[in-house]
Parts: sequence; structure tokens; C-alpha cells
Amino acid sequence: MAGSARIELRFDKRGAGTVAYLTLDNRAKLNTLNRALMTEFIARVEGLGAREDLRALVLAGAGGKAFIGGADIPEMTALDRDSARDFITLVHRTCDCLRRLPVPVIACIDGYVLGAGLEVAVSCDLRVATSRATFGMPEVKVGIPSVVEAALIPRLIGFGRARELLMLGELVDADTALKWGLVERVVDPGAVDAEVEKVVAALLAAGPRATRLQKELMHAWEQLPVDGAIAAGIDAFVRAFETDEPKRMLSAFASRKRR
Repeated sequence: MAGSARIELRFDKRGAGTVAYLTLDNRAKLNTLNRALMTEFIARVEGLGAREDLRALVLAGAGGKAFIGGADIPEMTALDRDSARDFITLVHRTCDCLRRLPVPVIACIDGYVLGAGLEVAVSCDLRVATSRATFGMPEVKVGIPSVVEAALIPRLIGFGRARELLMLGELVDADTALKWGLVERVVDPGAVDAEVEKVVAALLAAGPRATRLQKELMHAWEQLPVDGAIAAGIDAFVRAFETDEPKRMLSAFASRKRR
């Protein structure tokens, strides 16, 4: 890859499962996303989807100054009407591959998370941030609307706060993000890795198939009316019994209760 931008991917074997840790490293430019980095990112994440032993993906930005500082400004400056669609579609694909990954994705957020970076963050299933994290969708201040997975933000924080975030283009701190529901947990910078591992441990304690079914179902819920969402849940419940996972885990739970 041109320059120093790269993606680091490592695996941690946890019993019969594996946890993947993916770090975006373009620290010289606040981990901003250029075409080459997004293309590699998509390929790496889509490759993970084929691993049956995968239990979770932890996503972080390198350097401590930013999770992802947005899309690459020089590349966007060069866009015109013909090239804009391809570029923003690539941003969308970068977000969408996380939503389509069959296991939970945890965003480990430190520093700036702006524009396309926040779109990536809200495409993750869970978000753990440090107290020095700073969030924003400043696109309107450079002449473009916030688009693609910014559409997920009103679902998290409501349309009123989403309008404030997207229309004013101002930054909010980690405490505000937590209060609004933009992130699930905020901890001191030195404690973020341990907090992420608590989340990973909780995921590993759950049934692997149940967790995958739950993510798939919640994705479907976003698209369905209430009646359809309930029906999809019934189908997911039935599908859970296609393996012995519920019987094994229910029996183990009952045994612990009797002790």
C-alpha cells in the first residue's frame, strides 16, 4: 500500500473460538480513509466472514489520536460528479462489511472519530470509547451532507440529536456521546483495552450460534415493521434448535441453578 497506511490483523485463539483484532494504521493522517485503505479493509473483513471459528472482531485505530478521522480530504477535493458516486459507495462498503460480518464487531474508540469514521463506528455492534474521544459529523462545514451509514445515527440517538450533530457539524465529547446513546461505554484511556476484553468475555460466554443468529435478527429488525420483526424472531428461535447448542447450554444452566 502506498505510504505508511496499512491494516494490522491479528487473531487470538479462545478455546474453540477465535477473536480477531483489526487496527487501521494511517496515524500520520489521523487514520483517515483513502481508497486503497478502504479497499484492503473490505477485503480483510469479508475474508473474516468465512471463518466458522470467529467469535468477534475488535476494531481500533492506531496512534492514540484518532479512531478514524474521516475520509481522505485530498481524495475528496479531487472528486467531481462522475467520481463522487464511486468514492462514497466505497465508504458505504467499508461500513456495510462490518454490518454483514456474521459475528459482533466492537469498536474500540480513542481520540477523534469524525465523518466517515463515525459512520464506521455506528456500523459496529458495540462501541467502547475513552474519555478523551471526540465525535462529530462535520461534512456540512465543507459543503457536503453526511450520508451513507450516517442514516444509522437517528436510530441510536433520535432524530432531534441527529439533526444537531449532522446539521450543525459541531463536535461532542465522550460524556455527551454516552448520554445520547452514541456509545455504550466510556472509560479512562488506560482502561479501554480491559473494558473491551470484558465485552469480549461476555460474548464468548454466550452461545456462538445464538450470537450469530442474534446479530442477523437485529439487522433484519432494522428493515422490518413490528409484525415482521416478531415473525423473524420466531423463525430465529426455531433455527437455534437446528443444533444442540440450546439443549447443552440450557442443561448446563439448570445444573448450576440446582447446586
